[in-house]
Amino acid sequence: MAIPTPIRGLRSFCIAAKCLSFKHSAKQLFLTPSAVSHQIKTLEEQLGITLFERQTRAIKLTNKGKRFYDAVNPIMDELESTISDFTNSQQNSTITISLPEFFASELFVPRLGEWTELNPDVNLQMETVKIGSQSPNTADLSVVLVNGKPNGFIVSDLFPLHYVAACNRKKFKEFNKQGLKALNSVPLILHQARPWAWHQWAEQVGFDNFDPKQIIQLDSMFSVARAAQQGMGIALIPMPISNTWFEEEHLVKLFEQEMPTNDHYYLVSRENIDESEQMQQFSSWITNTFQNY
Repeated sequence: MAIPTPIRGLRSFCIAAKCLSFKHSAKQLFLTPSAVSHQIKTLEEQLGITLFERQTRAIKLTNKGKRFYDAVNPIMDELESTISDFTNSQQNSTITISLPEFFASELFVPRLGEWTELNPDVNLQMETVKIGSQSPNTADLSVVLVNGKPNGFIVSDLFPLHYVAACNRKKFKEFNKQGLKALNSVPLILHQARPWAWHQWAEQVGFDNFDPKQIIQLDSMFSVARAAQQGMGIALIPMPISNTWFEEEHLVKLFEQEMPTNDHYYLVSRENIDESEQMQQFSSWITNTFQNY
């Protein structure tokens, strides 16, 4: 009975035939040169032919070795291609999405379990960006916060933002007695991407004597909300994205007046998602979950 020829011996032979060096072949195969030489020697014994002329510092295909290479190399290429295609088909596909940090922490991540439970065969790579920063060009989908409709393949307008003045419950009792005058006596906190937001808020509510004692600008909306929760002062908090902070009573709305804005969260895609069923499903889930939030 014929002894079956090991696939690894054929692969070592094909690579050595291309490199004409056991040393270089060994690097590609992550083996030692002696291991490559042994595999090919075993193959020669099984075939009953000499495949290489072994010289002091080089190897050369024999005539039979060249004919054998011409015959077997296309088969090995096809076999490796088939294995690669099959392996890739078994691997989970990956969708990349970029989101503003606050959107990710307050809305997206708390609801993400719904998506992962329904789609266990799809990997998700999430990248967060600061307000005012540009989303990575490599992301398949992006949630962006912009004033005006963004360019690209627009998937959906999710919801607009408005702002409220808020502080923690302890400070509320103190500030509430002062009314709007409190804005001139305590630190006012806001996101550095909107340095004039407090002045705009005061103008919209008709506070003509607005003369803030101190304005503190922070580089993340989470830091703004946390600073207000810790009693640093009064913060302008975006709604409805911050609902949880008020529902759990980490923050209290100090005034009923709200400041509407033209800022909207949009879901946009880098390419036409019609070509991917999984992208369509993921986009639909985001839209259905967060649109008109």
